[in-house]
Amino acid sequence: MTADLPLTAEDVAEIAEILAHSGYREMDLATRRFRLRVSRPQGSDAGAEEGMTQEWQWAGNAPAASNETAAEAAADPDVVASPLPGTFYHAPQPGAPPFVAVGDAVTPDTVVGIVETMKLMNPVHAGRAGTVAAVLAANGALVAKGAPLLRLC
Repeated sequence: MTADLPLTAEDVAEIAEILAHSGYREMDLATRRFRLRVSRPQGSDAGAEEGMTQEWQWAGNAPAASNETAAEAAADPDVVASPLPGTFYHAPQPGAPPFVAVGDAVTPDTVVGIVETMKLMNPVHAGRAGTVAAVLAANGALVAKGAPLLRLC
């Protein structure tokens, strides 16, 4: 698998070092083949080795995109749609368990994900009671306003 890596471990360490000495908290590099996010905790003045996290996402590992459009999702009362455009996340932070999984019971106030827009994390609520039947949007996927995120039953 390391033969497929477009970056070496030294490359990632150098990126983390640059990030540690910059005014930025996070760096997100995405190509057609992979996505690399390197970040440090907010308020961290630690060196590159302390407190840095990295997350790799391979293009082949993402679930297949839903064929539903925003218009179809709006007409379907079982679909939880994105309230605004942005990046959809299943969990509150990388490595954390997802807010909900297939088979989980939800109430109208249950947070089922987060949509990040302009560096603001916006919770997405189920909007009605039910059971999660399917997760339609991939973690880290760019979504439009009204795009289907989950299907309830």
